[in-house]
Amino acid sequence: MNTALFDRFSEPVTVFQGRYLPEPGFPAGYAMLKTVYEIDVPLPATLCGIGLHHRLIEGDGWRLYTPRHAPKPTLKGHLVFALRYEGLDLCLLKKLFIATGPDPVIQMISEEPTGSYVRRLWFLYEWLTGKPLDLPDAAAGRTVNVVNPKQQFCGTGSRVRRQRVINNLPGNPWFCPMVFRTTWLQDTINLNLVKKAQEIIDKVPRDLLLRTAAFLLLKDSKSSYAIEGEQAPMNRIQRWGRAIGEAGRHPLSRQELIRLQKLVIGDARFVPPGFREAGGFVGDHDRMTGMAIPVHISARHHDLPALIDGLIEFSEGASGRLDPVVAAAVLAFGFVYIHPFVDGNGRIHRYLIHHMLTRARFNPPGLVFPVSSTILNRIDEYRDVLEGYSQKLLPLIDWEPLENGNLRVKNDTADYYRFFDATPHAEFLYRCVKQTIETDLPEETDFLRRYDRFRKRIETLIDMPGYTLDLLFRFLHQNKGKLSHRARSKEFKALTSSEIQQIERIYTEECSELR
Repeated sequence: MNTALFDRFSEPVTVFQGRYLPEPGFPAGYAMLKTVYEIDVPLPATLCGIGLHHRLIEGDGWRLYTPRHAPKPTLKGHLVFALRYEGLDLCLLKKLFIATGPDPVIQMISEEPTGSYVRRLWFLYEWLTGKPLDLPDAAAGRTVNVVNPKQQFCGTGSRVRRQRVINNLPGNPWFCPMVFRTTWLQDTINLNLVKKAQEIIDKVPRDLLLRTAAFLLLKDSKSSYAIEGEQAPMNRIQRWGRAIGEAGRHPLSRQELIRLQKLVIGDARFVPPGFREAGGFVGDHDRMTGMAIPVHISARHHDLPALIDGLIEFSEGASGRLDPVVAAAVLAFGFVYIHPFVDGNGRIHRYLIHHMLTRARFNPPGLVFPVSSTILNRIDEYRDVLEGYSQKLLPLIDWEPLENGNLRVKNDTADYYRFFDATPHAEFLYRCVKQTIETDLPEETDFLRRYDRFRKRIETLIDMPGYTLDLLFRFLHQNKGKLSHRARSKEFKALTSSEIQQIERIYTEECSELR
């Protein structure tokens, strides 16, 4: 193997790819391959290298291994190091294989035909590029997983005789984001949140549960519009709430996505239904020139068919292979980065979370977790997660502004949307789901219980219509259990001072703990 390409890194460095190393060392694995072969891909969240001392050092976005871990200064050496210690970066690997061409990979396989890492690389070359190598099928070697399940989430897998591997990649060549099996994610999965949710609702009477479900559904729909900065009329909110309530009933397809977009938009006079037929971005326009100022650039419109079909294929298979919340994060955030519609992407993106959780039977039957409401409460964190990847993409996309305020992407960007590290997105969504189950669901059922007790006691005291009782409760709740002077002198001027005192006492006894 040729080592000349790696000779310029024969001395330790203190800064690499704009990141300071915790101590002087040598880049290794993906960090080295990205630089040597000048590959334009987002940097991994953690770069790897070789330190000068015999201890593992982590920090500042680096993991430095000891000198005994140092790979040989060759393409194969750094590829094997990457697979062993860094997992799969499919976007980098695909662009690397395109840059090297087939010959170096064929040479690696010919030199070590039974090697487990080499056979994984052989499979990945053909799977990512769609081009078979001029090699006979592997005749020997223990069958190995393509994805190390201890490093990254994976599918159940199917045996591939050609390379004697198990293809346990969680997606397909057109859409396959990866998620690292972090300690936090695994610990959260081990909490068995599905069981916790079921234990909560098992204690709730059926009539109260039905009201809770209806309330949570409406809350999620309202929150989804609020995230977009919209104050939609109640009929649109209710219509979208009904759509969310049906999430998971229909298989995902191009037609289904377009149907959802029409439900979101309603009035299509200024928003053409269907997938984009031009470029797209999220951001602003220059006040003087009207030119695009993007914070996120969407996938090119002519890449949409393959990306959407890959996403749909992932949705129909992943629910049985991946953890439901991880699968929901991959699908939903993948969709919103692709941004296939002119408008409505954000709400459909959050709908897809419900779609995946329901398909996987993660939700208790008939109940929709108000994930959008939790996202709204974590809106800054949500934006940080979205922008964390978008900001990595912007420097890699060659684009030009158009006079109509849109933009045109000039380079091939499809792989940025089909292969990305969705670990931050999965962790964020799990935080939202965890909060929904451990906090929001119990609080909503407790709210309705206390409200019912308050209402029954007031009805034994005073005869008033239901809508007036609701108004009374809202006034008390907004003013910490006291009727304001305005309410006493206007809406409830018919009440005596003694009745007001009793009402306020009842509220304190039943509802003072409500948030």
